[in-house]
Amino acid sequence: MGEVDSAFIQPIDHRPKLKPIEVTDEIPVLDLSSVLNSENSDQQLISEIGSACQTWGFFQVINHGVPAELLRKVEAVAKEFFAGSFEEKRKVQRDALYPMGYHDSEHTKNVRDWKEVFDFLAHDPTEVPASHEPDDEGIRVLTNQWPQYPPEFREICEEYGREVEKLGFKLLELISLSLGLPEDRLKVFFKDQTSFLRFNYYPPCPSPHLALGVGRHKDGGALSVLAQDDVGGLEVRRKSDGEWIPVKPIPDAYIINIGDAVQVWSNDKYESVEHRVVVNSTKARLSIPFFFFPAHYTMVKPLEELVNEQDHAKYREFNWGKFVANRNRSDFKKQDVENIQISHFRI
Repeated sequence: MGEVDSAFIQPIDHRPKLKPIEVTDEIPVLDLSSVLNSENSDQQLISEIGSACQTWGFFQVINHGVPAELLRKVEAVAKEFFAGSFEEKRKVQRDALYPMGYHDSEHTKNVRDWKEVFDFLAHDPTEVPASHEPDDEGIRVLTNQWPQYPPEFREICEEYGREVEKLGFKLLELISLSLGLPEDRLKVFFKDQTSFLRFNYYPPCPSPHLALGVGRHKDGGALSVLAQDDVGGLEVRRKSDGEWIPVKPIPDAYIINIGDAVQVWSNDKYESVEHRVVVNSTKARLSIPFFFFPAHYTMVKPLEELVNEQDHAKYREFNWGKFVANRNRSDFKKQDVENIQISHFRI
């Protein structure tokens, strides 16, 4: 990342004083209305976001600016797509060569996760590394696959992607401020972002005690911005005692969690937290995450402003694109490639 302009550097003592958040059985719910249409910072909200990131790594947001009507539309076309025939969905099936599109646990023999998925890029096309090999400097250009039905699927998905990306940038600003940094400190890493969106459809599971919708994991990116329906199923591993805490569905709210990149940038001041999805025996569930990822050429390491003689850098820098390429390859070729985690770069 190179040298940092002195104007960016603020003593750690200048970080906002975090508001204490009592450890409860529910993640915090934060109201963004005070910052959406104002150029002024809301110090109380910034403090609450910092505390939520430290205590939980998760929080929910309301009054976030994404139109509720648009969320209804994207949920409707997603449900219509998944209700279609497998023959139609197979036309946009993803694989190692074309990673955007449809896949399901039954036809891909994935016994861990009970769900169907459709992925699409926030920015089409998107450049990523050609391989996970460190010496391979080649670039791949990824593009989206769009189904023919529903006919309005692509238009609604692209509009929704633009709106939820705006929310992602606003959250990134608030998290930067909560760390005592300028609000645009992290924006430079997202000029050529590699973000994508996913539709997760979880059919009713006849043996919910034998399967998970998604097994326990941490997210690798900067932020995840999740819409979930009223069925619920997301569970967060509480940092204080390791208990799995269900996230209560709130109409039109978004569930936010910080990922591994923010954990490294913050030098462990904020932590990416384990979560999972449990399935339902009687009801189908739909969730729509936006995975906010930096540019493929980003070198991720603790920010210089948050490192000093008392608080040394806890991670070696690594290339974001290669990190993701390795994780993606390990998903498709589990026997060939170790699934790299940020713990591999811990000093």
